[in-house]
Amino acid sequence: MCCMVNFADDAPGYLTIRMTAPEGPVAELADVEAWRAREEYPQILSAGNPVFGVARERLEGGWELLSAMVESFPQSARDHLGMLSREQAAKARDAGDTEAQQRYQALAERMDREKLDEIELDARYRVVRAERHIRSGPDGPEPPRPSDPDDHQKPDIAKGLDPAVGFVMDPTVPTGMSEGILKTDLIQLHPAKGQVPKGIRADALRASRTHPGIVLLPAAFTVAERIGTRWRPSGMADAPTPFRAKDLLSMRLRVTEPFELRMTPEQRAVYAEAADGLEAEQGCELTVDDRFLRIIRVERTVRFGPDGPEGPRPHDYDPEEPVMVQDARLRAQGLIPDDEDAPIVLDESAKRFQALFEAEMARRGKPIPHFGDHDE
Repeated sequence: MCCMVNFADDAPGYLTIRMTAPEGPVAELADVEAWRAREEYPQILSAGNPVFGVARERLEGGWELLSAMVESFPQSARDHLGMLSREQAAKARDAGDTEAQQRYQALAERMDREKLDEIELDARYRVVRAERHIRSGPDGPEPPRPSDPDDHQKPDIAKGLDPAVGFVMDPTVPTGMSEGILKTDLIQLHPAKGQVPKGIRADALRASRTHPGIVLLPAAFTVAERIGTRWRPSGMADAPTPFRAKDLLSMRLRVTEPFELRMTPEQRAVYAEAADGLEAEQGCELTVDDRFLRIIRVERTVRFGPDGPEGPRPHDYDPEEPVMVQDARLRAQGLIPDDEDAPIVLDESAKRFQALFEAEMARRGKPIPHFGDHDE
């Protein structure tokens, strides 16, 4: 079955939403849960700022994600493009192709100074932008679904599951009925006048014309907190699985918030006990110090046009600079010492954070990275 949203009958593939019956019991269960979510969490709300990653165009069609879609700023994804350029230069050097090595290395060095959102190596590589939304209902934002892939059996986070890495974005691939309807809803969703700054709204309306198609990525997970009758995001980064969202929340309860709120040892013990309970339970909600927190599900969508996935928009928050531009600025401000090998001296605030972090890493039995040398 195909569905088109006010498009002509001869519309290109990226404008067509193709829906088909689920293939297999797992896909069928996921479609049933998605349909149930439409009833229990009927509102679709913005989950905040977009995220960015890197994708490669495939000869066989579609674009493959090469990185997790978690970067808050476009420059972090551009730095990944620069790394890919250097990797290609190294491969060309090993193959004895001096011309290609010099071309790729020159491109990498150019990216150290310029903001480039697309490069040409063995294929086209592009910084890709994803919008974030949540479903919400009378009970608040939607928690993880039973069919969402998880890695709670893999406590080694470095080797955990990330369904987005390697995901092929292709708007012509058929989806289940529920996912197809969600895509139809999201295609027509734009910020209302006065809801966001004019530039951001203008970007969104322009994107609906230049990139009218849409692809749903694997869901991500983060934390929301209920304040009275309202919910607000915790500010925690998206995680690829519910388990890793819980792990990040545990780290926040044991390290970040005790540091930021300058907690006493007694207060830290209360938060540590709450983190213990979070790690021991299979649930997705937590109460600590009269605060109610929930792991929530985040839908991520990439817009597509005739030339592929959408990149950063003009009014996306883009505060970071290319590495050599940043280096020059910091040197001009005297913030980089002449002796770059000199040990880093931590101030008292940094020492407090380091102590909390090292205690948590020791509890987990993990190697402790060094932030710098300091006097004991």
